[in-house]
Amino acid sequence: MNAAVVSGHTRMALVGNPNSGKTALFNALTGSRQKVANYAGVTVERKEGLVTAPSGRVIQVLDLPGTYSLRARSPDEAVTRDAVLGRLTGETPPDVIVCVADATNLRLVLRLALELKQVGRPFVLALNMYDIAQRQGLRIDLEGLSREIGAPIVTTVATRKRGIEDLVAQAETLALTVSPAESTWREPTAAEIRAAHAEAQRIMKAHVRPAERPDTWTGRIDDVLLHPVGGLLILSTILFVMFQAVFAWASPAMDGIEAGFGWLGEVVAMVTPDGLLRSLIVDGLIAGVGSVLVFLPQILIVFFFILLLEDSGYMARAAFLMDRMMGAAGLHGRAFIPLLSSHACAIPGVMAARVIDQKHDRLTTILIAPLMTCSARIPVYTLIIGAFIPDRTVWGFVNLQGLVMFGLYASGIVSGLIVAFVIRNLFWRTASEPFMMELPTYRLPDPANVLRNLMQRAGIFINRAGRIILPLMVLVWVLSTFPYAPADATGPAIDYSFAGMIGHAIEPFLAPIGFNWQMSVALVPGMAAREVAVAALGTVYAVGDVEGAGGATLSAILASQWSMASGLAVLAWYVFAPQCLPTLGVVKRETNSWLWPTVMFSYMFALAYLAAFTTYRVSVAMGGG
Repeated sequence: MNAAVVSGHTRMALVGNPNSGKTALFNALTGSRQKVANYAGVTVERKEGLVTAPSGRVIQVLDLPGTYSLRARSPDEAVTRDAVLGRLTGETPPDVIVCVADATNLRLVLRLALELKQVGRPFVLALNMYDIAQRQGLRIDLEGLSREIGAPIVTTVATRKRGIEDLVAQAETLALTVSPAESTWREPTAAEIRAAHAEAQRIMKAHVRPAERPDTWTGRIDDVLLHPVGGLLILSTILFVMFQAVFAWASPAMDGIEAGFGWLGEVVAMVTPDGLLRSLIVDGLIAGVGSVLVFLPQILIVFFFILLLEDSGYMARAAFLMDRMMGAAGLHGRAFIPLLSSHACAIPGVMAARVIDQKHDRLTTILIAPLMTCSARIPVYTLIIGAFIPDRTVWGFVNLQGLVMFGLYASGIVSGLIVAFVIRNLFWRTASEPFMMELPTYRLPDPANVLRNLMQRAGIFINRAGRIILPLMVLVWVLSTFPYAPADATGPAIDYSFAGMIGHAIEPFLAPIGFNWQMSVALVPGMAAREVAVAALGTVYAVGDVEGAGGATLSAILASQWSMASGLAVLAWYVFAPQCLPTLGVVKRETNSWLWPTVMFSYMFALAYLAAFTTYRVSVAMGGG
């Protein structure tokens, strides 16, 4: 019997293909008893939860990243492989593995099940979405299939919590009664991969009969959504609506958060004596952190759309459509996944480029990943757009602010494709390999799953505000407050502070692109994370006590202090600016050289300066100065 089980600690790992409903099953098993963190040393998310077995035993459930094979081709897949094989530092291997399969599409998961059989740990096959398989008239010989793979089978419908108790009971029985065998898994050769694929096909033909009522709707819908022209128009429309919603839906919540932090600042000011402590709390912490948290509703709206697209099965179609466009730019088909990940954060995007074997293809993807508009840019974009772009309707139905946001995202994508085209045609003229992917069936997103994931994203953003932004705001406040202005000072006190000195020293270099000294100060802490620049501006202007600002919002202050040309130049700067030191660090680690992060920083800084310079000068010439 497993020693870990004897001691009362049972660990169950969920393994499965992407889009198999594995996360929905994890949510059905654990409910609210789950937490999200990162694996040690990598940015791959780690989801853990607890479930109580019928016997009363509490089982720890680990939701491993999706994979088609234990032959790891990406950071996510490497984590799954290492967890299954017990190679993760400081962790024991799972006592039992649950192989989660889409019951309507068993072709690829059977090969994974055969690999898990070789590993030697007890495992059970969970045929998820079994109700859809039955509705389609798909006939699966459960007993025969169980004999072939050497594991029990449980049918489940995760979204309706069907089969959950049976699955937990079966997993607990295996963990208590089956002793793990010695693992025989190793990296297979090309011949062994072909043999395993052939064996999976044989099992499929022997024990899975074609559906009597096949899903014809998926094919009909794909005829429209995957059309070379119509499909791209639909994808563009979906993205366009998403960014319209970022402004139209978020305004009430943002106003509420702004009012809440304003009220909090007033209360603290009333109960705290005038002096450094009040300034630190009100001008440093509340003004700084509040200026970032106000954008939480907009970030959640973006993630809401992304979750809907992922859960419905459309995201894979978007990958298919974008693959054609990326191929024209000389990008490897597999680059879509890293670039898609980069819209959340460039760090996992850069790491996910490991899935690309060819060195030049991989380097090209890494070099353009930060050009994708990450979530950290949203606070900067929405602050400047709110300050300088009128909140009005154009063409009778389009919100102008949302249109500008859509244009900024599109600019990031287009610039990435152009840079990739230049790199591949000037430096690395090699052909890219074709990209193969599995398109899942369409399904309705689970509201509980979407809500739970949104709450997790909100927690991650707030935690980031606490860990990164809060300490930096204290530093910015210190720099903005000390040293005090001399007794005979004629200008604002902040001009004599360290922040004022730094800002005025940098200002001549940035003046040609329309940046004032406050912007220059904000760019320095903004190197740690792009959204920190917003918090830094909030602190600098709060400490500076802008004349006539009163209780005005940061957007209103910027609108009164900056010109339209300067505001637009900042937007152009942030489309390209490499202001994220952690990303540069990850690039160094992934390429094992300081050359490529240096190249990345240099070309992106040059593009940012050129874009801001051109935008500022054109805007001034058109009367925007």
